[in-house]
Amino acid sequence: MDTLSYKTVSANRATVNKEWVVIDAEGAVLGRLATMVANLLRGKHKVNFTPHVDCGDNVIIINAEKVSLSGNKWAEKQYVSYSGHPGGQRYTTAAAVLKKNPASIIERAVRGMLPKNRLGRALFRNMYVYTGSSHPHEAQQPKKIEYTNN
Repeated sequence: MDTLSYKTVSANRATVNKEWVVIDAEGAVLGRLATMVANLLRGKHKVNFTPHVDCGDNVIIINAEKVSLSGNKWAEKQYVSYSGHPGGQRYTTAAAVLKKNPASIIERAVRGMLPKNRLGRALFRNMYVYTGSSHPHEAQQPKKIEYTNN
């Protein structure tokens, strides 16, 4: 029996094939978009997925200000920040965060879906979120991926 036929191949930094993809967030539901982006960043769509290696793609998200939330979440969804001091907990609605920094809504949603360790922090640096339809990564020749609302 050939022993090489049943050995599991583990990806590493040298063998991984990272691509650049661009996703248009216009009309996309936030949670479903974040799930799709987190899977792309993690590399779970690839056949050589290895849990402890950065084998995901570099993801560019454009039109971050045109993301949508279902229901009454623009007024009711709250983002919490805490300064560490007594009484230093602050609440902000999703509409206020969108007005101040539209990219941070997508960034917070995706960061919450990545691992909470140094690999997750490294994966998060592979995501680039921009307001508007232009981005400075044309030299990487990114593939356009269609967002599917399913």
